[in-house]
Amino acid sequence: MNVPAMMTAVRLYGPRDLRVDQVPRPPSPGPGEALLRVTCVGVCGSDLHSYLDGRIGDNVVTTPLILGHEFGAVVEAVGPEAYDGDFVPLLPGTRVAVDPAQPCGRCEMCEQGHPNLCHRLHFCGSFPDDGSLCEYMLMPAHTCFPLPANLDDAGAALLEPLGIAIHAIDLAKLQVANSVAILGAGCIGLYLLQLAKLSGADPVFVVDQFPWRLQVAERYGAVPLNLRKTDPVAAVHEATEGRGVDVAIEAAWADHSVQWAAEMARLGGRLVLVGIPGSDRVELKHSTIRRKGLTMRAARRMKHTYPRAIHLAATGMVDLNGIISHRFPLTETPAAYAMNVDYREDVVKVIIDVGSRE
Repeated sequence: MNVPAMMTAVRLYGPRDLRVDQVPRPPSPGPGEALLRVTCVGVCGSDLHSYLDGRIGDNVVTTPLILGHEFGAVVEAVGPEAYDGDFVPLLPGTRVAVDPAQPCGRCEMCEQGHPNLCHRLHFCGSFPDDGSLCEYMLMPAHTCFPLPANLDDAGAALLEPLGIAIHAIDLAKLQVANSVAILGAGCIGLYLLQLAKLSGADPVFVVDQFPWRLQVAERYGAVPLNLRKTDPVAAVHEATEGRGVDVAIEAAWADHSVQWAAEMARLGGRLVLVGIPGSDRVELKHSTIRRKGLTMRAARRMKHTYPRAIHLAATGMVDLNGIISHRFPLTETPAAYAMNVDYREDVVKVIIDVGSRE
């Protein structure tokens, strides 16, 4: 059987410059590796930062980069000693969700159980490591988690942002009947909402500027607050009789919203930062966090979340696919990004269909 030497990939050349290219197909997998046929890829807010600015934080794209880190795939081939994320032999033909993080497993942070803080971390779609907006890719087999039959290809991709939300909820240390404010009703914000409700939080306020996203949030049990129509900080304080919320989670673009989140939190409350600011700066008054004695935690991706994410989705405890608003084929990825970054056509979550057979 003749295997094509080239494959289709979408690469970022600079700000707002995505191109559909033909690039070499990966070689056969080596020890501990898996060759994957990508099925679906989600467009993430961090991808949009790279698309807009040609960088994310201080990580600058200097040569063409394949974006994408939320993805599902089918195992095409495996190398020797290829074990999946559950340390079970990985077999060709297996449908998998893929953790995009590739920690070294040997540094201080890895050995302490914090692979998301690995000193030598590689991450799909984060320069210089190519991502998943391509037909085939090589990944360590241990990043692959087999899927139950009731999770589809799009759901496989969405397990990654659900994992981010799980990690943020872990950092928030939610207790039953805690009150919560979530700033941002994008993909991760909507998963945070579902997890907060599942944890017994009440009420859960969700702040956003787009009415169609707030409608989705309300469907999942949120108290929606449109920042274009009301002062969200004043609304939260009025609803809590001046107390504020136990936990405030910033999951938007991390600009003035960080200060809002701090102002919404009660005395001694908890503040979790998930969003990534385009300016790479945090806008926050020191007196707000000092006088309230707030505990602040920053969410760095995730760790040890895929088995839990799969369980939550497979059992229907979290609605993975209900937030999908648009789907595009791989060759139309540039148009998908342009629409998403400008928040056109009531966009909530975009899925790129690469090799999905659904």
